[in-house]
Amino acid sequence: MYAIIETGGKQYMAKVGDTLYVEKLTANEGEEITIKTVAISKDGNLVTGDNAGSVTAKVVSHGKAKKIIVFKYKAKKDYRRKQGHRQPYTKITIEAINA
Repeated sequence: MYAIIETGGKQYMAKVGDTLYVEKLTANEGEEITIKTVAISKDGNLVTGDNAGSVTAKVVSHGKAKKIIVFKYKAKKDYRRKQGHRQPYTKITIEAINA
């Protein structure tokens, strides 16, 4: 059994026991959260919609991803801009799929 969950404007495929890195959530470390599902696979059938169910997950930690460099320039115009960015994330573990 697996579920397609939606959080942070993105969709993820989740099974029980999976660890996912999602967009930063407001929950504290150690809290259990309920995530809206888009679809759940039960016995080979895909159930979608509002009555599909939910997923229970535990927040493991918060952190920042590896730094990326954003560099802009215009050729022959002496225009250079260098900027770094680290995207915040939340590490969660899927504990149960409530169908």
